[in-house]
Amino acid sequence: MATIRPNDKKFRELILYVAKKCADDPDFGKTKLNKILFYSDFLAYFRTGEPITGQEYMRIQHGPGPRKLKPILEALVKKGDLKIRREKKFDLHQERVLALREPDLSDFSDQHLDIVDQIIQALWGRTNTEVSLLSHANIGWKLARHKETIPYETVFLSDRPLTAAELEYGRQLAAELGRT
Repeated sequence: MATIRPNDKKFRELILYVAKKCADDPDFGKTKLNKILFYSDFLAYFRTGEPITGQEYMRIQHGPGPRKLKPILEALVKKGDLKIRREKKFDLHQERVLALREPDLSDFSDQHLDIVDQIIQALWGRTNTEVSLLSHANIGWKLARHKETIPYETVFLSDRPLTAAELEYGRQLAAELGRT
């Protein structure tokens, strides 16, 4: 498998794309942005063998998050491409991420944008708390320690119990291997 190299330009543009697409989602904030980016990169890796941005994701308290998110958001704000507005939502504060320009999508395939759109649709209307709790079921997040990198390959792991047919197949393989 080829080495995954982070593409910061694509990452910046994807942040703007997600922020634009989620502008009307009343529950869109930095936490949900984290999860959309994570699920998009990992689902793309699962389906195509390559993530969209190649960013490194780590385990943080509220689920997986891109390691470079904070400095890249700060750079986008400083450049005037993005605004982060703190809003009171019930008894919590939400940091809304607002794109101030159109994203440059020239480096994105239609397949990758379709994956991002699917993730946005799946998480639309869910609160940041719900999205965070949902991400805690991710096996890569479960296996990593705090601030440890979550390898893309964990997308292929599962912690579901094996079916009776899978167990039987495993026994047959073990018996055949034992004979050779």
